[in-house]
Amino acid sequence: METIDTLALTLGAGWAAGINLYAAILVLGYLGLTGHVVLPPGLEVLSDPLVMGIAGVMYFIEFFADKIPGVDSGWDALHTFVRIPAGALLAAGAASGLEVNQAAELAAALVGGTMAAGSHFTKAGSRLMINTSPEPVTNWTASIAEDLAVIGGLWAALNYPVPFIITLVIFTGIVIWLLPKIWRALKSLFRRIGALFGKEPDVNDSVAKTDSGQPDLLKSLYHAANNSDQASEK
Repeated sequence: METIDTLALTLGAGWAAGINLYAAILVLGYLGLTGHVVLPPGLEVLSDPLVMGIAGVMYFIEFFADKIPGVDSGWDALHTFVRIPAGALLAAGAASGLEVNQAAELAAALVGGTMAAGSHFTKAGSRLMINTSPEPVTNWTASIAEDLAVIGGLWAALNYPVPFIITLVIFTGIVIWLLPKIWRALKSLFRRIGALFGKEPDVNDSVAKTDSGQPDLLKSLYHAANNSDQASEK
């Protein structure tokens, strides 16, 4: 593979892993198995039937979990510890196509992990915002669009590396601009939820109610004492 092809695959593999790791493995493994592309030595294992089979099972599970509001956010939270390291490994494997030294592979892993982190947190944060809407159509649409983006993005990285890299640079700029806004929106959402479930009764109101109830209690005790005294005299 040429340098520009390897660079596009390195960036693309990390980016795609952050969105849908199992779809990325399936796409790369299928293309390598069918001979549509020649994978770098570090990614040839993706074409192994065992790897593709496990990735297929996990993608099947994610396909449905990713479309259920609430469940998708829990799935994303768990995969924070899976997608980012896997994106780093895929990027390092893609860089092996240039027969680089270990330092270059480590640098590729860092870049791939960063790309995976950016796409993963953008997806996870966006899903949390989408889940505030009660209707499920937006969630399904976002999930399907993400899957198509992974398939189309990896195909573009392998066939049109230069346009893909340009598009990915634009995407990275959008992520840098968007993530702080998503974070602020999520903090505002969490504050509202905390205020809704964590509201405590006003102490002044409780004291006022207690004070207002004391005279009635004293009067009843006084009348009860008088009645008992009158009964004893009789």
